Parts: sequence; structure tokens; C-alpha cells
Amino acid sequence: MIKKKWVCATLAAVLSVSVFAGSKPDKVSAETDVNAILEGMSVDEKVGQMLMPDFRNWQKQGESKATGFTVMNDEVGSIIKKYHLGGVILFAENVVGTEQTARLTDGLQKASPELPLFITIDQEGGIVTRLQTGTNLPGNMALGAARSEKYAYQTGEIIGKELSSLGVSVNFGPALDVNNNPGNPVIGVRSFSSNPELVSKLGIQTIKGLQSQNMAATTKHFPGHGDTAVDSHYGLPLVSHDKERLRSVELVPFQKAIDEGVDMVMTAHVQFPAFDDTTYTSKKDGQEIMVPATLSKKVLSGLLREEMGFEGVIVTDALNMKAIADNFGQEEAVVLALKSGVDIALMPAQVNSLQMEGNLSSVFNAVKEAIETGNLPIEQVNNSVQRILELKEKRGILTPDNTQIDEKVENALNVVGNQDHLKKEKKMAEDAVTLLKNEDKTLPFKPKKNDKVLVLAPFADQVEAMARSIQELKGKKKEVKVTGYAFSGKSFNEDVAAMIDEADYVITGSYVVKNDPAVNDGVIDDSIQDSSKWATAFPRAVMKTAEAKNKKFVLMSLRNPYDAANFEEAKAVLAVYGFKGYSNGAYRQPNIPAGIKTIFGESKPKGKLPVDIPSVTHPDEILYKFGHGLNIRSGKQLK
Repeated sequence: MIKKKWVCATLAAVLSVSVFAGSKPDKVSAETDVNAILEGMSVDEKVGQMLMPDFRNWQKQGESKATGFTVMNDEVGSIIKKYHLGGVILFAENVVGTEQTARLTDGLQKASPELPLFITIDQEGGIVTRLQTGTNLPGNMALGAARSEKYAYQTGEIIGKELSSLGVSVNFGPALDVNNNPGNPVIGVRSFSSNPELVSKLGIQTIKGLQSQNMAATTKHFPGHGDTAVDSHYGLPLVSHDKERLRSVELVPFQKAIDEGVDMVMTAHVQFPAFDDTTYTSKKDGQEIMVPATLSKKVLSGLLREEMGFEGVIVTDALNMKAIADNFGQEEAVVLALKSGVDIALMPAQVNSLQMEGNLSSVFNAVKEAIETGNLPIEQVNNSVQRILELKEKRGILTPDNTQIDEKVENALNVVGNQDHLKKEKKMAEDAVTLLKNEDKTLPFKPKKNDKVLVLAPFADQVEAMARSIQELKGKKKEVKVTGYAFSGKSFNEDVAAMIDEADYVITGSYVVKNDPAVNDGVIDDSIQDSSKWATAFPRAVMKTAEAKNKKFVLMSLRNPYDAANFEEAKAVLAVYGFKGYSNGAYRQPNIPAGIKTIFGESKPKGKLPVDIPSVTHPDEILYKFGHGLNIRSGKQLK
């Protein structure tokens, strides 16, 4: 077994050389060091480096249930040590406060004295953020609307600074999926654009921003999750395009990121028969299914490694997602992934108590058995572990950090969610707001003192964000009377109609993940007021009632901008690309406040659509084209 003393001596030797030379360790010495560490590792230690579980929740012995794992404990520490784990992934349940997170990551590292851990997280920015006290940022599609490489770099830089200060070393972002399917239920605004060149430009700048803070950056979800209509958390998607189309669209951002030196690539639980049509018998129902990219040697070793030239670390998407777990089973999925060319199996087994340790033990032993039988060649294992160690060395993870925890905490408190970061995210969000329609100069709203503004949105936190944002505006706008209503799961009724009647201005937020209005002969059927159809039916009823009563009305698309097509008749429509509202004393995203500022003329919309928006009444037609965006004063297309 590898000894801590020996590893530290080896690392110290490399460091002393670098200090003497006045520079970072050169490539040769670093490689020599990694090779020396690798040669001293047991099979158990190598297997551990290739497994990355989560401890999202934990139930200590004697406790009645599992709760968010926020404070390091000996039970988790014992599992890290026993299985020689190479890393862990954190979730929102783990990172509830800045000081708490810094102390947790410090405790996790102390549990792995021989080889420091990869501590990883999905901090994409936008709707996928984990840090509960961090800067949320407007998200990738907002950056796509702003068309700003500067903002993309700043996004990576801010995320990198905050994560680094907290002891996190790997960010599972940015997503480089090209979202060209309006019905995509899982990517949507997590993508920069439907245009592969724009995705590439902004993605590379985000990667560079992350890496400028010595943060390992990850592209995902390879070979591309943008043209799927199934969420791989719940099912197994299939992309049926031929190789030519995939190479000209989906693979373009990944190739450019590889060429620019991205650290990691995360796999997609998606079937790509053009690259691999090998079939497996599903454990779920006995049906023949095609192997997803995560488990495909042709995709990972052939396409990604050999054809595209990627030499970094390949990590799976979470293996507990139903696309994998239901069809392949826990142990087989991990072994298949590693055999296919994966270096790190992410979330290979659920472990939220010592009583559940058997899940991880089973996977661990399955991998060991595969090595012992030659089913998983030891040479391949060595290559994977070498790549892992080389990345740890490259990003300074192998270098002992002797900073005292109180000093780490103080630094983190000065960095995470600071005023400079918040100022930058507001500016990004404001410049991303995209004005799609503004007939009769409906916008900006110009209320007088004591005018009544009605704000409606699906959820209470969104209503709160809209109301607070109005109250924070300057001058007379601040003195309006705001009424709010959350309509998730509700049907439009006379009480809502009365609220509209009393209002002078009406703002409605739309949150539709996937358009599905009832359309008859090219007209949306508004007679359907079933509460299950609330996402489209309710805001359309508000729109029609407001306009029938000559009320100033604007529709604000809060998530995927495709839902703007549900409101063709509205005189004013804008997209903000983010739906998180106000809760726990803070705005959870800057997008809604940015939209409100635009509506009341406090900022000018500068965004241009990063995707096409097809019509819902005439599906073969494009209602708003890629690049569409209006000047709020002239009503003309932005240049």
C-alpha cells in the first residue's frame, strides 16, 4: 500500500525543485512524480481513485432518518479511507453556508491523507447551481442571448473563484450541449444556444475563466444531450442523426473544447446508433436496447479518445439515473463504463448510512473481480489512474495545503457571493433580456403614483421576486401598489378576473418546460381550463382577459424561451432565461429582477435569441428566428 509519508516526501521533492528553479514543476518532473505514486499503489487504491460517490444525505447510527450531510463525521471518513476514494461530489444539501462548506471540504480532505480528493460539484450557473450562498449567475442561454464572450469568461472566473475558496477543485460545467430540440425537457436554458459556433465560443471562454482560478473544467454531456426529448434522469434517450450531422453540430463544441485543453469530459446516458448500435438486454423489461454513450467503447475509446484526441479524464454522468440504473444494474453498469474507457464512475452506488455501505462494497468488489479475471485489463486501469493523478497534480490538488481552516473560512466569506460578483451577474442578466414583441409601444410601463400592478407567476418565490423588484425601482415606479398571485396547478376563475379588472398593469410569468397546448385548426383551444393544463391555459386566460379590458399586459418567459410561442396574441413578450425567484432572504437568480427593470424602462434589453422559436399553431414555421431581438424604443431589430 502507498504510504502517506512516502507520498509527501515525493511531492516535497518535486516542490523543492520547483521552488529552487523559481517556477512550477516542469512536465517531466510532474510525470515522474505521478509515475512514482502510481507504482506504489495497490489494486484497491487504484479502484478507489476511479469511484466518486455522493454523500448527499447521511443517517448516522442512532438517528431516525437521513438528512443533508453538512458536517464531516467519522462514519463518512471511514468509508473514504476504507475504499481509498479518489473523490466525492457535493450537492445543494451539502453546501448550505459558506463557512459550513469550507469546513466540510476541509474535513473531507483530512479523511484522505494519502492522496487528496477531487471535490466536485455541478455549479453551472443559472438554473443548475448548488451553492446556497454563492453567486447564482443568469445561466448559459442568457449568455447566449447577450452574445458576450467577456460575460462567459467572467462567469467561469466567478464560479472558479467561489468554488476554489471553498475547497472545491472540479466543476462539472459548462454544458456544451447544442439545444436544437424545443421539446428538450432537461437541457433547455442550460445550453448556450442551438448554434454550435456560438456554443463553442462561449463554452471555451467559460472553461478559460474556470481554469484561470485553477479549477478543473468539465464539458458535458458527450456526445451531446441537446437534441433529446427524454430526460435521462427518468428514461433512456436516443439521438438518431447520422455521423455527418453529429460531427457538424453536436460534436463541434466538444472538439473545440478538447483542442483548447478542457480537463474533463462527462458522458451522456444517450443512445447514438450512428456511432454504436450494439444492443443489450435491459434488466428492466428484457427488451433489446442500444448501448448508451456512457457504456460504449466505440464512443468513448474510439470516437472521443482516438478520433477526437481527448487525453484528459472521462467521467460518467450520475450512474444512479434511471437511464442506466433501471436497464443495466449497479455493478454491471460500473464495470461496463470502466471497460468502455471511463476513468471515473460518478455516483456508482447509493450510500447514505453505514447500513448501506454494502452497495459501495459490492461495486468495489465487482471492479476488483473484473481486474482479477482480466475482464478489465490492469493496463487500462493504470492509464485511468495516471490520468486522474496527472489532473490532480496539474490543478495543484496533490500539493499539500497547510492553510489553517479559520484562514480558509475568512477568505471564503470575502469571496463567495461578494458585491463585485453580484454586480457583474446583474449586468449580465440585464443585457441578456430579449424583447420579442412590443406592439403599440406597450413597453416600457410608465405607471403613476398609486397605480396598481398585478404580477402573476407559477410559484410564490417568482411572484415575490417580481414584487420586490418593482418595489426596489426608482422614483414614482416605487410608489405603485403591487398585488401578486401564484397560479401553479390552478384554473382561471372570476376572482382572478376581478384582480385584473382592478389593475392598471399586468405582468405574467410563463414557465413551460415543454410546449403542449391543445391546437385545433391552427388555433390554440382556450376552452380547456383543466387545472392539469395550468402552465399554458392559465397565463393565456390572463392575457386574453387583460387585453379584452385594455390593460397593459406583458408576458415574461421565465425558462425555455420556446414558451413565448404560446402567446402569439400578446402585444408585449420578453424572455429572461431564468425562473428562480426570491427565497430565504435573497434572489436565487438575477433574471427576474432584470426582466422587471426592462419592463419599467430602467434598463434596455440588448439580448438576441440564441435559438429559433417555432410556432405552436403552425409547427413547420418559425415564429421568432435565431438572432431576433427588438430595440425597446424604436421597435426595430437590434443590430
